[in-house]
Amino acid sequence: MKKLFTALLLAATATAALADYPEKPVTIVVPFAAGGPTDKVARDLAETLRKQLNNQSVVIENVGGAGGTLGAAKVAKSSPDGYTLLLHHIGMATSPALYRKLPYETLTDFEYLGLVNEVPMTLIGRSTLPATDFASLRTWINANKGKINLANAGLGAASHLCGLLFQQALAVDMTTVPYKGTAPAMTDLLGGQVDIMCDQTTNTTQQIETGKVKAFAVTTTKRLATPSLAKLPTLDEAGLKGFNVTIWHGLYAPKGTPKAVTDKINAALRKALADADFHKRQEALGAVIVTDARVGGAEHKKFVEAEIAKWGPVIKAAGQYAD
Repeated sequence: MKKLFTALLLAATATAALADYPEKPVTIVVPFAAGGPTDKVARDLAETLRKQLNNQSVVIENVGGAGGTLGAAKVAKSSPDGYTLLLHHIGMATSPALYRKLPYETLTDFEYLGLVNEVPMTLIGRSTLPATDFASLRTWINANKGKINLANAGLGAASHLCGLLFQQALAVDMTTVPYKGTAPAMTDLLGGQVDIMCDQTTNTTQQIETGKVKAFAVTTTKRLATPSLAKLPTLDEAGLKGFNVTIWHGLYAPKGTPKAVTDKINAALRKALADADFHKRQEALGAVIVTDARVGGAEHKKFVEAEIAKWGPVIKAAGQYAD
């Protein structure tokens, strides 16, 4: 009888604790350095989520390294209580192909909480390129096979992935020049040391607006509404049929986090994504808020499964792996 009473008491205490979640600060792990695009998204989201989670603090912890896998592994191994979350980008879906062995299982070691946003990408080139639009760029590329330098921000970066798909779509191999981050890659593009790069609007819009680089196309299936980018064609309409690359961000918790907690987090996420101030801050970054079914955990997971299936063959065909 005493054991039954103790068990019931513990169950009641646990239920009460879940009902009061969160009772202490919530940490969102960003698996990249501070100041980057994913970090900016996380900090905007944290401030908006705070309002929806009993005004508890939502703090950001940057755990960079190994293409985002170190931070993801930390969350996967954290206590499944809802107080340690992960904000990750498309690397969540590409790491299984990029890394021969991951310290976690992407589809089974996390609770999927919902997608946050999608960030379009732009194809840009050094200001001294002779091309003036995508058609003339394509002609120039075909005339200079083996001589073109394609910059990216490192293995697994958005610019790396877009560059791989771009080369496959054109059936042209370029000299890939990896950098340790977007900033040094952009610096060399501005200086004319490399020829072209495909990167997020969060990193390229200002350079396009000031005329420091040439912009040729966007990677989405629809043209962008941003005034400085609205005239750019999509790569799909420019002739690369089906080309579609966006860099998305999603929110995750460790596997085993109670459903009562994940439901609370998802409800808070939905309200955060509807917040007018959050919309404005994301629009300033060139990001598009997700409003469809992928805001829910089940559809979020299905989407990541589809992204794994999409990018796996692209990465394997390129033969570019990390140990």
